[in-house]
Amino acid sequence: MTQRLLVGLLALGAVLCAQRRVDPRNTYSRAICVVPMTGCGTPANPRRPQHAPWSPSRKPSPTGIIAFSHVVSDDGRFAPVEFVAHDWAAFQALFTDKSIKFFEKGKDKKDDIEKELKKYKKDFDLEKFGMVMP
Repeated sequence: MTQRLLVGLLALGAVLCAQRRVDPRNTYSRAICVVPMTGCGTPANPRRPQHAPWSPSRKPSPTGIIAFSHVVSDDGRFAPVEFVAHDWAAFQALFTDKSIKFFEKGKDKKDDIEKELKKYKKDFDLEKFGMVMP
């Protein structure tokens, strides 16, 4: 009886002290940008955001951008994009391109991000944008 009580109390203590899991939408390094659309719309060269990795036959490089999510702007020329990488170094091309509006997820204010992205997509909502990475 005492052993059961002790095991029960230990289990309860472990559950109470456990940390919450990180929301999968906030794992890895994430950058939100507005980039031009590129590609001609063929299967070999589909329309996609500039700097988005493309080659479905290759495994993503662990040092590069591993995933992205985008919506096409209202005029079809640009795309608000969320790029995901293991390390910030993967975003070096985005940092150096001064024509790209760049935001760091978790660092820049949500209102500032939404204000800028609504210039391109009128009904943009940051809560409904992004991707879940396992």
